[in-house]
Amino acid sequence: MKLLTTKIIKILKRKKLKISFAESCSGGLISSTFTSVKGSSKVFTCGLVTYSNDSKINVLKVPKKIIKIYGAVSKQCCASMVTNLYNISKSSICLSTTGIAGPAGGTKKKPVGLVYVGLSNKKKVRIIEFKFKNKGRNYIQKTTVNESLKLILNSIK
Repeated sequence: MKLLTTKIIKILKRKKLKISFAESCSGGLISSTFTSVKGSSKVFTCGLVTYSNDSKINVLKVPKKIIKIYGAVSKQCCASMVTNLYNISKSSICLSTTGIAGPAGGTKKKPVGLVYVGLSNKKKVRIIEFKFKNKGRNYIQKTTVNESLKLILNSIK
């Protein structure tokens, strides 16, 4: 992951782009991965861990109605997270994560391993749904980080 992050940071620096993250199920791992690389301070603007519904509502301004109707683990919530992160950070690239890392908390409709990643690149928003195998919380979180890094790289190449 460090090589991938280093590559992303170099491209962001060269293109003079800034990046921010709003993380739920990844619990700050993406921000931590970025800040562990030398030079990240030139491109990294903001990392918010909005793990609870209250923090999604109060910090990221996700409408209560979205969480009530669709749930915190939904493409609608993920889209609101990434859009509002852009409004807060004004970063060129914004990424949000929300999902069920387990070991419990899953249902038939929303199983453990369901993760949504939102990517905003100059106001164009994409929401990607992943269904990772339930190989434990750590696996799901690390896989979320890895897939998120790949999405970022592909969006800035």
